[in-house]
Amino acid sequence: MGTTQLESVPEPKYWHLRTVLSEALDSEFSVGEILPNERDLAARFGVARATLRQALEQLELEGRLQRRRGVGTTVAPPRMGVSVGTAQHAWPGGPHDAWQTLDCALEVPPAAVAETLVTGRDEPVHTVRRSRVSHGQPVAAELLYIPADSVRDLSGIDAPSGAARARAVLRELQRLELERQENAVELGSARADDARELDRLPGAPVLVVTTRFIARGRVAALSVATYRADTCRLTFGDSGGVEIHHGPERHAS
Repeated sequence: MGTTQLESVPEPKYWHLRTVLSEALDSEFSVGEILPNERDLAARFGVARATLRQALEQLELEGRLQRRRGVGTTVAPPRMGVSVGTAQHAWPGGPHDAWQTLDCALEVPPAAVAETLVTGRDEPVHTVRRSRVSHGQPVAAELLYIPADSVRDLSGIDAPSGAARARAVLRELQRLELERQENAVELGSARADDARELDRLPGAPVLVVTTRFIARGRVAALSVATYRADTCRLTFGDSGGVEIHHGPERHAS
């Protein structure tokens, strides 16, 4: 990387530094290569480490960099593409669902989830954990919250938890007639559990896709899916579904 001091510019200094760093990534570094440490980078560019961190965080958000435990900051590969919820009116666990079911347990959900599901604050719901892998890399983790009223007949499964229980819950859920589903997307930060599953650092930028599944005039299930912001680019098609695409674009969408 060059050592030219940053000159006074009308835009924020961290944003100008982000542009300089982005050009250096294109010309001097290859995918997977580890960047110099923050102290060396800040000294080379004549900026405070706080300014440098802002620039690095922006590049991570855009998918140019990855910060990994025990490794450091590396140049990220191009964003990968996986299809997510492209079909309308599809319950989780259907034949074209690419999520991997991991576990299920009866748990009291967060207060905001209980409010959405219109269950009591202390009333446990079926909590199904699922993961999504693309090109051998974890890209998303999901929590599905399903009230007991939505899956009344679970007598055929004895396991109180585990993947078998989760599949039974999803099979029973599909007996309901799905009226519609509603998606919302927001930028967030990885919680400790999500960070471990997604091989990210806690606090790393993530995209949170919340889906409400409506049946019988109420929310029959709620999905909270957390996607790695450094690998995923979300677009909304005419079908109303959510897709993730990959390609030469390097900007956040």
